[in-house]
Amino acid sequence: MDIRKLFGANVRRCRVSLKISQEALGVRMGVDRAYVSAIERGRQNVTLLSLWELAQALGVRPAALLAEDVAVVDSSTEA
Repeated sequence: MDIRKLFGANVRRCRVSLKISQEALGVRMGVDRAYVSAIERGRQNVTLLSLWELAQALGVRPAALLAEDVAVVDSSTEA
């Protein structure tokens, strides 16, 4: 699987589990909703800084957003 699609799927899974919109996540990160949408669709090649900001905004460890194992992402959101 393309790492951008994997990353985007993990971002979306975490965002949905928090029950927040793309717009709300964008506000937390200080970016536009369209940027969040592009990330979730695997269209955006994010920087390490964006990865960090996403992890902070979602309350997960950065590694959880790169995990291939869904359980790692799901368990990291339960804190």
